[in-house]
Amino acid sequence: MNMKMLRSAACALAVIVATAGCHHKPVAVTPIPTSSPTGVTDTTSLPSTIPYNAPPQNPNGQPIPPVANSDLANYDQNPEKLAANTIHFAYDSAVIRDSDQANLQAVAQELQANPREALLVEGNCDERGTEEYNRSLGERRALAAREALAKLGVDPSRVHEISYGKDKPADPGHDEAAWAKNRRDDFVVLTPKMGA
Repeated sequence: MNMKMLRSAACALAVIVATAGCHHKPVAVTPIPTSSPTGVTDTTSLPSTIPYNAPPQNPNGQPIPPVANSDLANYDQNPEKLAANTIHFAYDSAVIRDSDQANLQAVAQELQANPREALLVEGNCDERGTEEYNRSLGERRALAAREALAKLGVDPSRVHEISYGKDKPADPGHDEAAWAKNRRDDFVVLTPKMGA
Protein backbone atom coordinates (compact mmCIF):
# COMPACT_ATOMS: atom_id res chain seq x y z
CA MET A 1 0.00 0.00 0.00
CA ASN A 2 2.78 2.43 0.84
CA MET A 3 4.44 1.61 -2.46
CA LYS A 4 1.26 2.58 -4.39
CA MET A 5 1.02 5.86 -2.52
CA LEU A 6 4.70 6.55 -3.13
CA ARG A 7 4.28 5.92 -6.88
CA SER A 8 1.18 8.14 -7.02
CA ALA A 9 2.98 10.91 -5.16
CA ALA A 10 6.01 10.59 -7.47
CA CYS A 11 3.78 10.76 -10.58
CA ALA A 12 1.91 13.78 -9.21
CA LEU A 13 5.20 15.49 -8.40
CA ALA A 14 6.53 14.74 -11.89
CA VAL A 15 3.40 16.24 -13.48
CA ILE A 16 3.66 19.35 -11.30
CA VAL A 17 7.36 19.83 -12.10
CA ALA A 18 6.80 19.28 -15.83
CA THR A 19 3.86 21.68 -15.91
CA ALA A 20 5.68 24.35 -13.90
CA GLY A 21 8.72 24.08 -16.15
CA CYS A 22 6.60 24.67 -19.28
CA HIS A 23 4.70 27.66 -17.97
CA HIS A 24 6.00 30.96 -19.29
CA LYS A 25 4.60 34.33 -20.10
CA PRO A 26 4.00 34.57 -23.87
CA VAL A 27 5.98 37.17 -25.74
CA ALA A 28 3.69 39.61 -27.50
CA VAL A 29 4.46 40.41 -31.10
CA THR A 30 4.27 44.09 -31.93
CA PRO A 31 1.27 44.72 -34.15
CA ILE A 32 2.22 45.88 -37.62
CA PRO A 33 0.20 48.81 -38.92
CA THR A 34 -0.98 47.98 -42.40
CA SER A 35 -3.57 49.21 -44.84
CA SER A 36 -4.01 45.66 -46.08
CA PRO A 37 -7.05 43.89 -44.61
CA THR A 38 -5.21 40.58 -44.67
CA GLY A 39 -2.34 41.75 -42.45
CA VAL A 40 0.67 39.53 -41.90
CA THR A 41 0.38 35.86 -42.74
CA ASP A 42 3.79 34.71 -41.55
CA THR A 43 4.73 35.87 -38.07
CA THR A 44 7.51 33.34 -37.46
CA SER A 45 10.30 35.80 -38.20
CA LEU A 46 8.78 38.91 -36.68
CA PRO A 47 10.84 40.37 -33.87
CA SER A 48 9.03 41.94 -30.97
CA THR A 49 11.54 44.68 -30.23
CA ILE A 50 10.11 47.54 -32.28
CA PRO A 51 7.67 49.70 -30.40
CA TYR A 52 4.77 50.98 -32.45
CA ASN A 53 5.42 54.63 -33.16
CA ALA A 54 2.55 57.02 -32.68
CA PRO A 55 1.74 59.20 -35.69
CA PRO A 56 4.49 61.77 -36.20
CA GLN A 57 3.92 65.13 -34.57
CA ASN A 58 4.88 68.73 -35.23
CA PRO A 59 6.94 70.49 -32.56
CA ASN A 60 3.64 71.95 -31.27
CA GLY A 61 2.38 68.43 -30.55
CA GLN A 62 -0.16 68.28 -33.38
CA PRO A 63 -0.16 65.17 -35.62
CA ILE A 64 1.58 65.59 -38.96
CA PRO A 65 -0.88 64.70 -41.71
CA PRO A 66 0.39 62.30 -44.36
CA VAL A 67 1.38 63.75 -47.73
CA ALA A 68 0.01 62.03 -50.81
CA ASN A 69 2.77 60.67 -53.03
CA SER A 70 0.49 60.93 -56.06
CA ASP A 71 1.98 64.29 -57.02
CA LEU A 72 5.57 62.99 -57.19
CA ALA A 73 5.21 62.93 -60.98
CA ASN A 74 5.23 66.74 -60.83
CA TYR A 75 8.82 66.73 -59.53
CA ASP A 76 12.26 66.06 -60.93
CA GLN A 77 14.07 63.74 -58.53
CA ASN A 78 17.70 64.19 -57.54
CA PRO A 79 18.95 61.30 -55.36
CA GLU A 80 22.59 62.42 -55.58
CA LYS A 81 22.26 65.86 -53.95
CA LEU A 82 21.84 64.48 -50.40
CA ALA A 83 23.36 61.03 -50.93
CA ALA A 84 26.11 61.81 -48.42
CA ASN A 85 23.47 62.42 -45.74
CA THR A 86 21.89 58.96 -45.68
CA ILE A 87 21.05 57.88 -42.15
CA HIS A 88 21.33 54.31 -40.87
CA PHE A 89 19.44 52.34 -38.26
CA ALA A 90 20.16 49.59 -35.78
CA TYR A 91 18.67 46.15 -36.42
CA ASP A 92 14.87 46.18 -36.02
CA SER A 93 14.86 49.84 -35.07
CA ALA A 94 13.23 53.00 -36.37
CA VAL A 95 15.02 55.17 -33.83
CA ILE A 96 17.33 57.80 -35.31
CA ARG A 97 20.75 57.55 -33.72
CA ASP A 98 22.62 60.51 -32.27
CA SER A 99 25.42 59.89 -34.78
CA ASP A 100 22.99 60.72 -37.62
CA GLN A 101 21.79 64.07 -36.24
CA ALA A 102 24.36 66.01 -38.29
CA ASN A 103 23.04 64.38 -41.47
CA LEU A 104 19.49 65.40 -40.58
CA GLN A 105 20.67 68.94 -39.87
CA ALA A 106 22.26 69.07 -43.34
CA VAL A 107 19.02 67.84 -44.95
CA ALA A 108 17.00 70.45 -43.01
CA GLN A 109 19.43 73.21 -44.03
CA GLU A 110 19.13 72.21 -47.69
CA LEU A 111 15.35 72.47 -47.56
CA GLN A 112 15.39 75.74 -45.63
CA ALA A 113 17.84 77.29 -48.12
CA ASN A 114 15.74 76.15 -51.11
CA PRO A 115 12.04 76.74 -50.41
CA ARG A 116 10.95 75.44 -53.85
CA GLU A 117 12.40 72.01 -53.11
CA ALA A 118 10.56 69.15 -51.47
CA LEU A 119 11.96 65.89 -50.17
CA LEU A 120 11.29 62.19 -50.59
CA VAL A 121 12.46 60.01 -47.69
CA GLU A 122 13.04 56.41 -48.78
CA GLY A 123 12.87 53.91 -45.90
CA ASN A 124 14.87 50.72 -46.41
CA CYS A 125 15.57 47.49 -44.52
CA ASP A 126 17.96 44.58 -44.70
CA GLU A 127 16.86 41.28 -46.22
CA ARG A 128 15.83 39.58 -42.98
CA GLY A 129 12.16 39.37 -42.01
CA THR A 130 8.97 39.08 -44.03
CA GLU A 131 8.04 41.37 -46.88
CA GLU A 132 5.15 42.84 -44.86
CA TYR A 133 7.26 43.43 -41.80
CA ASN A 134 10.03 45.15 -43.74
CA ARG A 135 7.53 47.38 -45.58
CA SER A 136 6.15 48.48 -42.22
CA LEU A 137 9.61 48.99 -40.72
CA GLY A 138 10.77 50.99 -43.75
CA GLU A 139 7.69 53.19 -43.40
CA ARG A 140 8.41 53.78 -39.71
CA ARG A 141 11.99 54.72 -40.54
CA ALA A 142 10.86 57.23 -43.18
CA LEU A 143 8.25 58.67 -40.81
CA ALA A 144 10.86 58.99 -38.06
CA ALA A 145 13.01 61.12 -40.38
CA ARG A 146 10.01 63.21 -41.42
CA GLU A 147 9.15 63.86 -37.78
CA ALA A 148 12.76 64.72 -36.92
CA LEU A 149 12.92 67.16 -39.85
CA ALA A 150 9.69 68.81 -38.67
CA LYS A 151 11.30 69.32 -35.26
CA LEU A 152 14.21 71.01 -37.06
CA GLY A 153 11.82 73.51 -38.64
CA VAL A 154 11.04 71.84 -41.98
CA ASP A 155 7.41 72.13 -43.09
CA PRO A 156 6.23 68.48 -43.05
CA SER A 157 3.98 69.11 -46.05
CA ARG A 158 7.20 69.31 -48.11
CA VAL A 159 8.33 65.84 -47.02
CA HIS A 160 7.04 62.72 -48.74
CA GLU A 161 7.94 59.22 -47.62
CA ILE A 162 8.00 55.80 -49.18
CA SER A 163 9.05 52.38 -47.93
CA TYR A 164 10.98 50.03 -50.15
CA GLY A 165 11.30 47.40 -47.42
CA LYS A 166 14.08 45.06 -48.50
CA ASP A 167 13.59 45.65 -52.25
CA LYS A 168 16.28 48.30 -52.78
CA PRO A 169 19.50 47.16 -51.06
CA ALA A 170 22.52 49.45 -51.11
CA ASP A 171 24.73 46.36 -50.76
CA PRO A 172 23.65 42.99 -52.23
CA GLY A 173 25.69 41.00 -49.69
CA HIS A 174 24.26 38.58 -47.14
CA ASP A 175 26.28 39.45 -44.04
CA GLU A 176 26.18 41.96 -41.21
CA ALA A 177 28.31 44.51 -43.08
CA ALA A 178 25.85 44.55 -45.99
CA TRP A 179 22.80 44.53 -43.72
CA ALA A 180 24.12 47.55 -41.79
CA LYS A 181 24.34 49.51 -45.07
CA ASN A 182 20.84 48.48 -46.09
CA ARG A 183 19.08 49.60 -42.89
CA ARG A 184 18.75 53.24 -43.94
CA ASP A 185 16.80 56.29 -45.03
CA ASP A 186 17.84 57.85 -48.32
CA PHE A 187 16.92 61.47 -49.10
CA VAL A 188 15.83 62.45 -52.61
CA VAL A 189 15.53 66.16 -53.44
CA LEU A 190 12.38 66.98 -55.38
CA THR A 191 12.30 70.04 -57.64
CA PRO A 192 9.04 71.09 -59.32
CA LYS A 193 9.02 70.40 -63.05
CA MET A 194 8.68 73.35 -65.38
CA GLY A 195 5.02 74.24 -65.74
CA ALA A 196 4.00 72.09 -62.76
